Amino acid sequence: MSEEQSWSTARLIPTSGINGPDEQERRATSALLAVMSSVKEFGRTLTAPLGAPAGQLDTFIEVPFVIGERKVFPDGLIRAKRGQKQWTALVEVKTGDNALASDQLEDYLDVAREHGFDALITISNEIPASVGLHPTTVDKRKLRKVAIHHWSWSEVLTHAVMQKEFRGVADPEQAWILGELIRYLEHPRSGAMSFDDMGPSWVTIRDAVSAGTLRVSDKGATDVANRFDALVRFACLRLGRQLGTEVTPLLTRLEVSEPATRTATLVASLASTGTLSASIRIPNAVAPMVFEANLRSNKISCYFDLDAPREGKPTTRVNWLIRQLKDAPETVSIEAFVARSRTGAAELLRDARETPAKLVLDPAKDIKSFRISQHHTLGSKRNAGRGSFIDSVLSAIDTTYADVGQRLKVWSATPPRLRSTDEVEVDTTVTESLTSNAMSSQDGDAATPPTGSE
Repeated sequence: MSEEQSWSTARLIPTSGINGPDEQERRATSALLAVMSSVKEFGRTLTAPLGAPAGQLDTFIEVPFVIGERKVFPDGLIRAKRGQKQWTALVEVKTGDNALASDQLEDYLDVAREHGFDALITISNEIPASVGLHPTTVDKRKLRKVAIHHWSWSEVLTHAVMQKEFRGVADPEQAWILGELIRYLEHPRSGAMSFDDMGPSWVTIRDAVSAGTLRVSDKGATDVANRFDALVRFACLRLGRQLGTEVTPLLTRLEVSEPATRTATLVASLASTGTLSASIRIPNAVAPMVFEANLRSNKISCYFDLDAPREGKPTTRVNWLIRQLKDAPETVSIEAFVARSRTGAAELLRDARETPAKLVLDPAKDIKSFRISQHHTLGSKRNAGRGSFIDSVLSAIDTTYADVGQRLKVWSATPPRLRSTDEVEVDTTVTESLTSNAMSSQDGDAATPPTGSE
């Protein structure tokens, strides 16, 4: 090993020297805001959805303000200017396990209202159960003139990776700067953590589900349901970061407008069947990925539903699917459904490869759709790590998309093909017998139409 190989590379944003949560928050805030103002594409990606104009970003840290006889110091301030339009937001940051405090946020909302600022942005490791929700409850009266927005550190990191690796940064030096921020946020000492805890109610609710004694009204069930949806959002961010595209939870309009409806549905399912389920939308995939975690059987199932070809014999349709899964694990499960039937034939991929006809219950009925699924062991531990619920869900989602989802394609009919004259056989005897000397409108301009009747 050479001497140079043992040297530490100089970093724009070092992780050394971080002593305590205050220093951790200060460094994370300064690093993020500085890169937002330096790398315009990244800054625009974060602020455009909040209503900021597409202009130069000016960023500041620990700006002092006075409330009554007190001084307060928001962690940062962002200002965007374009022409006569100006947009300003205060920033409050938490790292590690630190949670946002309602009274502190309400003070900053008062400052923003008094100075005519547009928004308050909070950043922490807390991930709300659904998009648009804030993890901290504040007095809604303070939101009449000032908006409040939340970014999780996972969301910030995802946008940074996607901007650098997939969307692109025009200036090479700015791309390097953004890469240094990514490197910093990915370091364990930065305080920008992944989703790693199912909450204090997890063990109690898990045991009640296993025993079949959980009731919808039991304390803690709602918290577990909300944390499961937060895990789903984290899984979407994580998968999207790997794919370079935006992966999102699939919710109904009612669930988007009334998040409590989604939570109530999860709690009811947990109490009745012991399951938690969700769907995620992956751009250009054949269908949403649906996954169901069963806390009673300790199994997680992930599947895609796919329409079968609209032509061909049943076995031809089965073979069409099997060809797409030629490199998939043999333990993948396939179900084939016919019209107006809720049940279908189910086989493992290894058996369907040997005998496709096993998926055909009735040759007289056309197969209308397939369900392709994978089944995984579900962890039970509360915190992230080996044998945990969190890691098993994340692994199941990634594995199923890699083994199944990215291989599947939607069927499309083959367009009709023109045949050449060499492919058309003509019976000359029939042609001669059909020959006529009668005048026709298809004979051309040279033909003289008859002037009278015969």
